[in-house]
Amino acid sequence: MSTNLERRTRIKAHIRHKVSGSAQKPRLTVFRSNTQIYAQLIDDVTGITLASASSLGVKDKVTKTEQAAKVGALVAKVAQDAGITEVVFDRNGYLYHGRVKQLADAAREAGLKF
Repeated sequence: MSTNLERRTRIKAHIRHKVSGSAQKPRLTVFRSNTQIYAQLIDDVTGITLASASSLGVKDKVTKTEQAAKVGALVAKVAQDAGITEVVFDRNGYLYHGRVKQLADAAREAGLKF
C-alpha cells in the first residue's frame, strides 16, 4: 500500500520523463502546498528558473482557487515580460483539477500558450 506522496512521486516521474522545457519553450511547473501555490518557468537544458510567481504575495482574503487564478495570471505576466509566450505544462503529479486547473486556465487567459 502506498501513501499519497509515494503515488504523486511515481506519477511525477512519468510526467517528467515525457515533459521537458527549453529556453524557447520552458516548463511551467506547479507546486501546491496546503496553504499556498507556486509556479515556475524552468529551462531544463541549463537547469535555470526563468520566472516564478507564488501566492505568498497575494494579501487579499480569497479562496485557494481564486488565489491560484491570480498566480496563473501573474506567472503569465512575468513570462511575457521575459519574452516567453509558449510553455509546456507540468502538473507535477497533481490531478488536473481544482487549483492546478484554475492556475492553468488563468495563465492561458492571460496569454500563455500550452
